[in-house]
Amino acid sequence: MTDSAQVFEPLRPDDPAVVAGYRLVARLGAGGMGRVYLSHTQGGRPVALKVVRPELADDPDFRRRFRREMDAARRVRGAYTAELIDGDADGTPPWLATLYVPGPALSEAVARRGPLPVQAALWLMAGVAEALQAIHASGIVHRDLKPSNVLLASDGPRVIDFGISLAADLTSHTATGVTIGTPQYMAPEQAAGSDGVTAATDVFSLGQTIAYAVLGEPLYGSGPAASVLYRIVHEEPDLSRLPAELRPVLARCLAADPADRAGLDEIVRWCRDRLGAEAGAGAGSTVWREITGPEPSVPGPSAAPAPVPVPAGDGGFAPTRALGPAAPYTLLGPTAPGAPARRRGRTALVATALAASGLLVLSVLAWQVMDGSGSAGARADGGPQASRTPTSSASSPVSSESPGSSGSSGSSGSDDASPLAKEEPDGTPRTSTTQGVAHPQVWLDAEHAVNIHKEPTAAKSGEGDIRFRCTQQNTGCQLDSDTSVFVQSYGKPGETTLDMCRLMLAHSKTHTLPLAAAAGGTEICVKHRSGDIAVLVLQTKSTAMPDIAFVTADMTVWRDAA
Repeated sequence: MTDSAQVFEPLRPDDPAVVAGYRLVARLGAGGMGRVYLSHTQGGRPVALKVVRPELADDPDFRRRFRREMDAARRVRGAYTAELIDGDADGTPPWLATLYVPGPALSEAVARRGPLPVQAALWLMAGVAEALQAIHASGIVHRDLKPSNVLLASDGPRVIDFGISLAADLTSHTATGVTIGTPQYMAPEQAAGSDGVTAATDVFSLGQTIAYAVLGEPLYGSGPAASVLYRIVHEEPDLSRLPAELRPVLARCLAADPADRAGLDEIVRWCRDRLGAEAGAGAGSTVWREITGPEPSVPGPSAAPAPVPVPAGDGGFAPTRALGPAAPYTLLGPTAPGAPARRRGRTALVATALAASGLLVLSVLAWQVMDGSGSAGARADGGPQASRTPTSSASSPVSSESPGSSGSSGSSGSDDASPLAKEEPDGTPRTSTTQGVAHPQVWLDAEHAVNIHKEPTAAKSGEGDIRFRCTQQNTGCQLDSDTSVFVQSYGKPGETTLDMCRLMLAHSKTHTLPLAAAAGGTEICVKHRSGDIAVLVLQTKSTAMPDIAFVTADMTVWRDAA
């Protein structure tokens, strides 16, 4: 990696200049939890500093998880891990710093130079297995081991993002509803939504990561997440394409049953035995240097005075004046001049919520006019971000019970929809179709819920299938249900299909979905106990003030689809 410009991006106008005394030098990248910057310790050692996204930082539950996982990660000491050296879960925003590893990610190295030779793959596998041993010894399961989380330093691989990613995870020992991980590198128990995620889960991901390294592509292929996950859960991997020398150990790593997978100590010994005399040569051998390439030239600490981050007109940061010592990084929202800050912030939030309510009602009325003319059609793949399913009659009026929900109904106009007459528990007839029925801009707040199993869609909070609530202890807002289970989709926006929801919901027992990590465009699969399936696409999320919090979403419902 000779071109440092490919590694270190200049700071942008909306980047802070200083975070908790760390003066930022360059951008290293961005991910699901926030942005990553290059900085330095007081002694000049380079560090990678990750700043958490504001929508996560606003959630007290996230901060508690972040603090716990950060404390656990501090205990990890391994030759092949990137050590966590500093952080603050109570900062504004939360942040953490790990030692900077000068080397490309495995994904970058393979994309640039092609698949790794067997000898380099053996070095890689042994190093990553040792890293996982150190991580597991601290009581952490990585859950998202993949090529982009393995850095190739000149003296061996480094595993990053261990444990910390669990702070954003809402499954297993924290809360439930979100599956963490990358589809191509998940284990079957992850892909199926099981709670049985253990150290053996990381072993499966290790096998997939090494297979990628020697193939140059994911072992289970690419394509829509639902297709990849289906293959992981239901099909045996094709090992015939792998180098013969690696097949035995990778077959053990990729066993469908976690109990049948190889142990990490067994993997390390196996690799060392194959390396033979070269095992004592260290990872700085010629073959390894050919893979990693020359180290980039790391920029030194910034000597210039740091500008104080002040809010710009859009709520971003615009550096305006310089300080000598480092200043703290504080997130501030846009405010109106002339009013006290506390009162001004509350007034702005209330005004925003009221304005959004009015706009949503107008949007629903406009939708009903369009729907009555039969103008919108369903997306061909049945996904949620569609033009809508045409109906044979105009939608019913907006329910007075829900200020923002559509309350629309009607049967599909498709000839192959094959309606099946059924009855609700109260004897009311309902129509079952094989096509999704769209309900735009449904509204959820403390008093208004949503039905997916029957009409009308709008319902009172105590009577609907999907409810919205925020706890008075300020621990966040969530969706919950007595009749339905939830799973948040991790695919790209617009790619969540009925088939994907079926797969992810097959083993879900989650009746509560925290919304801390959800934002506009987030897609949520819901399954009613009757077999009806729905996808919610969040449009508006206003949870800063629990007393007036609400969310809106576009909803598509498939009857008898499970």
